[in-house]
Amino acid sequence: MADEQTLDTQNPDVQTAADAASGDDLAARVQALEEQLATAQDQSLRMAADLQNVRRRAEQDVEKAHKFALERFANDLLPVVDSLERGLELSSPDDEAIKAVREGMELTLKLLSDTLKRHQLEALDPHGAPFNPEHHQAMALQESTHVEPNSVLKVFQKGYLLSGRLLRPAMVVVSKAPVEAPPSIDEQA
Repeated sequence: MADEQTLDTQNPDVQTAADAASGDDLAARVQALEEQLATAQDQSLRMAADLQNVRRRAEQDVEKAHKFALERFANDLLPVVDSLERGLELSSPDDEAIKAVREGMELTLKLLSDTLKRHQLEALDPHGAPFNPEHHQAMALQESTHVEPNSVLKVFQKGYLLSGRLLRPAMVVVSKAPVEAPPSIDEQA
């Protein structure tokens, strides 16, 4: 041991070089470990964000499923509503022979309409409103001087929204500006 101590004291440059080499190794090792830690933290944050996104998407899917679960059933009921409305349009309220039947149809339609409203099914009856291609389906164009061009003149079939989303567009006739007749030969002369 005495010889080792003598060696260390006799050659201080050798000891300093060895300490410097081990210090450089330690610094490189610390840097590598810090990089691994930063990578692991980044991966952990990404996984947490992905998990949060998956949860949020699943919650939205469940919410949409609840909100629009009635869509198919509502689509099946709309022809019933249409038939009741059409029957009321075609029957005369003054005809005593069908007065009781008509009242029954009116009550049935009201009951059905109230039930549909409770389940966020809203009717679109755009008569006189501006044409909206997102909610209306134009079946025909008709010249009119009585209303603004691009207004709904007639509704063939009401449209419906389910919880604010279009279930069925309203089928409508849309107004257009009258075409001016070309001047006659007599007017040109």
